[in-house]
Amino acid sequence: MHDLTSLNHPSPSNVSKIIGTVIAVQANFYQVRLDQPLKHHNHSSLSHLLCTRRTRLKKIGQTVMVGDRVIVEEPDYQDARGAIAQVLPRKTELSRPPVANAEQILLIFALDEPPLEPWQLSRFLVKAESTAIPFLLCLNKADLLTSTQQKTWHQRLEKWGYNSLLISVRTFQGLEALKDSLKEKITILAGPSGVGKSSLINTLIPAVEQRVNRVSGKLQKGRHTTRHVELFELPEGGLLADTPGFNQPHLDCSPSQLIHYFPEARQQLEQGTCQFSDCFHRGEPNCMVDRNWERYEHYLTFLEEAIAQQEATQQMADQESTVKVKMKASGQEYYEPKLESKKYRRTSRRQKHQNLQDLYENQSLEALEELEDDLDI
Repeated sequence: MHDLTSLNHPSPSNVSKIIGTVIAVQANFYQVRLDQPLKHHNHSSLSHLLCTRRTRLKKIGQTVMVGDRVIVEEPDYQDARGAIAQVLPRKTELSRPPVANAEQILLIFALDEPPLEPWQLSRFLVKAESTAIPFLLCLNKADLLTSTQQKTWHQRLEKWGYNSLLISVRTFQGLEALKDSLKEKITILAGPSGVGKSSLINTLIPAVEQRVNRVSGKLQKGRHTTRHVELFELPEGGLLADTPGFNQPHLDCSPSQLIHYFPEARQQLEQGTCQFSDCFHRGEPNCMVDRNWERYEHYLTFLEEAIAQQEATQQMADQESTVKVKMKASGQEYYEPKLESKKYRRTSRRQKHQNLQDLYENQSLEALEELEDDLDI
């Protein structure tokens, strides 16, 4: 490790408070972009450090995620290394994909090649709504549709409650407006495979070389090419995260909350409340949500999925509360019912003698002899 005085940070307090953002995580190493580049005595600077995590953080269960704001200690100028000593409080946190401090989500879909599927788009929108993070809806490959077709899709999505930005990576349509929306923010890029996410990153950040797979001609589907979450630095400022874990979103919301992730239904609920507090909005008496909106069938399908998932989770919890895992001598696991009441437990020797002492003090000798025979003492 090189002498810290070789850095242009003579104060130990300044060295201990080097702050940066984690832009990539691989195995047990973290790439950190520093807020203020470290200055060397030869006037060169260091803007990124490859860091490990302090053992203390591991012991307290502190994870480090892409997007985390961290304090780095012991910077090594020659090897560009350091150690993450502290993770600052997170503003937002997603587990799938694992990204911290995201300020917005950019949902990108293709209008054609592959064709835009309303059900798939609706699923992504519901997932984005459930995160409570603002998001933008971006429709790529607009050059493959006529202006009339583009307008039709735009109006259709307005009825769903969303404004959409139509772009074309090939012709650069709408890219300037998109760049303005991404400035100085941490943005999560999400969408199904084959819609042009990697191509968009290559266009927005020419210095990044993303692998781009061609869409399968037979299936009209793309093959996802990103393997881990990484933040890419935008030339105009801001960070863009490509997220492999968000190309097929998992709906993990509760059945009662699901309806609030549909703007067209949410607007109806603002007019009043349903007769029953546990209403699932499937035509129950005096329900405030009618059936005259396009995505009502989407809602019913997702609702059944949410109910089934909730029941499965409850069933698993019930099973875990009534059985315990035991291990045979062969190493094979098996389940054994838990004893829920003391009446099923064998009386301890200490308890037997306590009962005997009580009888000496309170009962007749005849009762004592009967108890001794019963307990076989």
